[in-house]
Amino acid sequence: MTVPPDIVIPSHLEEIPRISAELEQCMQSMGFSDDQILDLQLAVEEAITNVIKHGYEETPGTITIRCTRGDDEIAIEISDSAPAFDPLSVPEPDTSADIDQRGIGGLGIFLIRRVTDSATYRYEQGKNILTLTKKKSLQGRVPG
Repeated sequence: MTVPPDIVIPSHLEEIPRISAELEQCMQSMGFSDDQILDLQLAVEEAITNVIKHGYEETPGTITIRCTRGDDEIAIEISDSAPAFDPLSVPEPDTSADIDQRGIGGLGIFLIRRVTDSATYRYEQGKNILTLTKKKSLQGRVPG
C-alpha cells in the first residue's frame, strides 16, 4: 500500500480539523467503518490537543503525524519536541466517582485507551512519540 507522507503542523489547535480530514480520507480508502474512523479521529485529536496545551503549553512548536497502513490496521505516530512526558503513565480516572468529586481533565488519555486497539509511547532523540493503532473489525468498535 502507498504510505502517505508525514504531515508536519505548527502547534496550533486550528490545525486539528485538517489532520482529522486527512485521517478520514485515508481510513475510508482502507475500508474502515465510520465508527472506527470517528474513534481514531477522537484519539488523534485528544493526543494533539494534549501536546499543544500541556506539552508546548501553547508556545510555538511542531507536531509530526506519520500514518502507517497495514492490510487490516492503521497506525498513527504523533511526535513532538515538547518536554518528555509519557501520557500513558497517567492513571485511569475513577469513572465510578461522583462527577463533583472527580478532578478536572484526565479523560483524554482514558478515551485514547478505550477507542484504540493499542497505544504505545517512547522518548527518542529528544522527541515524544505516541503511536495509536486501530484494527479493522466487522463490528466497527473493538471492546476496550
